[in-house]
Amino acid sequence: MTGATIGGDNTVATGIGLRFRAALLHLFRSRHLSSVPTGGDGGPSRYDSSVLTLTPDQRDAMIATCLRALPDEGCGLLIGDGDGGVARVVPSANVAHSAKVYEIEPKVLLRAYREAEADGLDVIGVFHSHTHSPAYPSPTDVAQAPDPSWHYVLISLRDVDTDLRSYRIVDGEITEEEVCVTSASPR
Repeated sequence: MTGATIGGDNTVATGIGLRFRAALLHLFRSRHLSSVPTGGDGGPSRYDSSVLTLTPDQRDAMIATCLRALPDEGCGLLIGDGDGGVARVVPSANVAHSAKVYEIEPKVLLRAYREAEADGLDVIGVFHSHTHSPAYPSPTDVAQAPDPSWHYVLISLRDVDTDLRSYRIVDGEITEEEVCVTSASPR
């Protein structure tokens, strides 16, 4: 089974503030995932886009990050706007050192949030690879999905031709979204 787990001390999450809450809950393997703020209908609260837009260089950076991590899963974060436009790909070490789960480096997560805020953007998603399975969220991916508004990009390295797909995961429901690769950076 492939998925996201982040180890650490949950007590740290309470002192950081709500802006980082969803990511920190994911980061510190909180038991309070049901308390992550969502929209009034239980859906995404910040982003309603069902299209993820990125450049060929951003797509290639995600794939390269995942290939460099082999035999482990590769991972990182996506910084962008509320319309699903990716401004930056932020690679992270997989601190789990595993081919079955990934863990975003905590310092990378905090730095990404600070950089995004300074640029008037936000962390809009996460990407990781599946080394031996399709680019589809595993039960662990679904259980560990920290923010219903995030884009969850999966890159399958099972075959020579990589497969990159993006999903929304809200209350355990998986919805694939369009990935638009365009030559112009969204921001």
